[in-house]
Amino acid sequence: MSLRPNRTARIGDNALVTPEWLEDHLDTVASETPRIRLIEVDLNTDFYDEAHIPGAICLDWRRQLHHDTRRDVPSKDALGTLLGERGITDDSAIVLYGDNSNWFAAHLYWLLTYYGHDEVALLDGGRRHWLESGRPTTTREPSYTPRSYRASGPFESVRASRHDVERALSKPTELVDVRLPDEYDGTILAPPGMTESAQRGGHIPGATNIVWSANIRSDGRFKSTGALKEIYGARGIDRDSDVIVYCRIGERSSLTWFVLSELLGYSAVRNYDGAWTEWGNLIGAPIVTGER
Repeated sequence: MSLRPNRTARIGDNALVTPEWLEDHLDTVASETPRIRLIEVDLNTDFYDEAHIPGAICLDWRRQLHHDTRRDVPSKDALGTLLGERGITDDSAIVLYGDNSNWFAAHLYWLLTYYGHDEVALLDGGRRHWLESGRPTTTREPSYTPRSYRASGPFESVRASRHDVERALSKPTELVDVRLPDEYDGTILAPPGMTESAQRGGHIPGATNIVWSANIRSDGRFKSTGALKEIYGARGIDRDSDVIVYCRIGERSSLTWFVLSELLGYSAVRNYDGAWTEWGNLIGAPIVTGER
């Protein structure tokens, strides 16, 4: 297994940037020089077309960062091409934000970590908070000179496969299910309005249900470090735990992975991106229903 890269060169030494910081750096974001690149990641890119942060490019999570039939992440070369064509280099500082409280932006953050990008951060509050606080927006889509981007890795220590989950059932590993309680107990297969291909509902045996939204304040920004420590510590998910997080398709769990790994400094957190769509379709996989 490859070791995780040394993540010391973050933007302003943080994995999370404030709206104030980004607003102060919008001129650099919009520059042709690829020092800082800003990416909006959405499931519905109509939001980007309506209004976005000046200088931001847009990535369509379902079309460009996820494969509906293969159910896998982009290859290293495919990601390099995708980013390079948009003026991003492997030395660029990348700031990510998006809709749904940064679900899909957090998934790209995790993916960039998987492929060894050093300098990357999430925008605290995402798209919603930026708009609600009345900060600058535009409808103009920028065009940057294509660059060369070379991904490294993959660094498997941040990713869990179904075999890792199977092994975890008999090892001291904390499984965190970040879905809604009705998904966790098997009442529903997906959040309202979402489609799902899993044949069975429920959760992985031993998993603790800590809904992703427990990480977020009412204004869309992350809760304080102290509050987040209390949430997970009270449920027995400590910093010395070996943790695997999962949801339905891997995006909500990326947000919780970000909180545990990047904000709270847990050293052994993996995202099971196969998620319930995979586990709920496996023949003979153990599933628990009706518990909360």
